[in-house]
Amino acid sequence: MMKSSMKSRMDELEEWGTDVIFNRAHGFRAWAMRCILRLGSWVFYFIVKIRLFLFRRRLRTVHYLGMFVVSVGNITAGGTGKTPVVELLARTLAARGRKCAILTRGYKSADLPMPQQWRNAQGRRIKNIPKIASDGKARYLSPLYAGDEPYMLARNLDGVAVLVDKDRVKSGMFAIEQLGSNTLILDDGMQYLKLRHEIDIVLVDCGFPFGTGALLPRGTMREPRASLSRASYIILTKSEGKPQDQLISTIRKYNKLADIIVTNHTPDYLENVFTGERMPLEALQGKYVACLSGIARPESFEKLVEEQGAHIEIRRRYPDHHWFDQAEMDAFVQRCADRAIDFIVTTEKDAVRFLKPDEMDVPIFFLRIRIEILQGEKEWERLINNICGLAEPQPPPQWGKVL
Repeated sequence: MMKSSMKSRMDELEEWGTDVIFNRAHGFRAWAMRCILRLGSWVFYFIVKIRLFLFRRRLRTVHYLGMFVVSVGNITAGGTGKTPVVELLARTLAARGRKCAILTRGYKSADLPMPQQWRNAQGRRIKNIPKIASDGKARYLSPLYAGDEPYMLARNLDGVAVLVDKDRVKSGMFAIEQLGSNTLILDDGMQYLKLRHEIDIVLVDCGFPFGTGALLPRGTMREPRASLSRASYIILTKSEGKPQDQLISTIRKYNKLADIIVTNHTPDYLENVFTGERMPLEALQGKYVACLSGIARPESFEKLVEEQGAHIEIRRRYPDHHWFDQAEMDAFVQRCADRAIDFIVTTEKDAVRFLKPDEMDVPIFFLRIRIEILQGEKEWERLINNICGLAEPQPPPQWGKVL
């Protein structure tokens, strides 16, 4: 009971902090907190600048693994829709014969109760390995231990390894030496400068391109806008088919050379979280639904649901990467049943963190999203061809086995 109460208070504090940052919280307490956070942003700015200077001058170690590394990241904290882009990139490269490994931190993933064990092709045990969500053939970890996004990637991608560790250098060496990977995708890697990137793909959300405009902790920006100059390719996400000339013009002030690709996060279908049943988007037309999410920008998800013709009667938002407990799920489903809700709709990332309610009075579906390239198909092809053309195809790896 005490743990549940503590978790609830922490969640409330995190929600309030998010409301402060996004200027949704009002009153003296919120104003005073924003002033304190603004001072923190100045400190953070100088830390970022010093860190970039040290890596640029090679005063801090940058590891080169002798293998092609593609970084996919952003200059804001969350909300750009990175995971579907990483999935599309990995799937496309795998289809072209690349042996990819995704190196991810596994934000908010739990420590394993017992370390995984890996034996190489000669049967020798390899020590100090990253968490192996997938070796490209088999999936080994639950969402709790892999993290929600790595688990999603492992579930959706065949032939692509997904490795979880804060030390992406260690993960990269394991991918190369034990899995035979010839292409490393550094998930959320723009700020991970310990590993050399051959290509930097930077995502910018068209609806919220520079977050709140301020650096952490007052805002949501991890780096100043000028850091866009490091990008090799810039992918604009969630464009909704609208012209992005003004945003592109702004980006060109900081990066005149990078290819710019305009995309949209397009709904594909609905899938039942617990049964796997799929339904077309038309099933939402005219239905009364409840949206449940724990993501950085729930507004964009809810807007997609409304665009399918659904009436959102209940909106329940939790902090990003929130782990739902049984009591929360049961209470929410009961609330929806009392309101005669037709469907509960969530995101795919949230769905992997759900516990099955005791009573399934209302069906729960997640909205499957695909990336649609609206402008810059030639640039996308050039990106893929550049990656595929920079190394000879490798022979199939001799797979080890997780015990």
